Amino acid sequence: MKVAIIGAGICGLYLAWKLSEQGEEVTVFEKREKIGKKACSGLFSERILDFIPQSQELIQNQIESCLIHWVGAGWGPRRTSKINFSGKFLVMNHYELDRLVATVAERAGAKILLNCNVTLPFLVTLAKDDSSKVEPWKFDRVIGCDGANSIVRKNLGLPEPTFRLAIQGFIPKNDFSNYVETWPTKNGFIWKIPRREKTEYGIIETPKRAKLLFEEFLKENNLKLERIKSALIPQGLIIPSLPKISLCGDAAGLTKPWSGGGVIWGLMAADLLLKNFPDFLKYKKAVEKFFSAKILFSKMATKMVYFLGFKIPWILPKNYKIEGDFLI
Repeated sequence: MKVAIIGAGICGLYLAWKLSEQGEEVTVFEKREKIGKKACSGLFSERILDFIPQSQELIQNQIESCLIHWVGAGWGPRRTSKINFSGKFLVMNHYELDRLVATVAERAGAKILLNCNVTLPFLVTLAKDDSSKVEPWKFDRVIGCDGANSIVRKNLGLPEPTFRLAIQGFIPKNDFSNYVETWPTKNGFIWKIPRREKTEYGIIETPKRAKLLFEEFLKENNLKLERIKSALIPQGLIIPSLPKISLCGDAAGLTKPWSGGGVIWGLMAADLLLKNFPDFLKYKKAVEKFFSAKILFSKMATKMVYFLGFKIPWILPKNYKIEGDFLI
């Protein structure tokens, strides 16, 4: 089949790689000039190696636990809880991960076109590079993997997910710790991630509150960040009931309710798509069956923990263990 994948993020590139290996004729259309997501912490569970074994070479650090600082006035901790992960989390450069998978996908036979804008259904034109002319092509299947602000999702008239804003920056300070630190906020949290040769700070919150809260935290802790970037994080499982076009990853709002992480969940959804390809209706049922209960439970558990943490933090255990990618 001729397959168009809109968006050269991690899910789009992974699907291009695997579908090409299955013998499909895959073309990836990316609106940017370069491949590689720049605004992402790149903190993945060890499952990333199951999907992309080659990513072993990109590991910068290994994380075994997370400290949660339930704060009062002035960002001072009222209580600190420690989460121990049943499996390690791996710190990687997401930009390099995308480029790695792009290379593997092209070797498998996928064609990746940059500087492309998309017109649906099934029509693709080059909008930014006049030196290359591509006639409108018709595809047997179209997969939208074009991120939080998915053009595919908008063109299909599907509802928008809810959004949070993530902001990240770095300080040139070596940190070889094997744990991350977080400071919960009303609708998210601030984080600190050791990346060995540098330290990352960031926040995920509602778009209206994120910047102000982050600036307040940085000022209180006398931190000055470099290379500050931001990105929208979607939440809400949105997949069309259509036989020839579907969504995957951030375009489908498939991110963890508690952390906003979407790479592992997106790759799991991509595997469900591959398993059911070319039947997109079966893929929709499989994704909803696998994720719907997990999303609902995760939202409820997150609200409960936040309520207890802000109101009566001493009731929370000082140490507990979770799986990392799933709360159930």
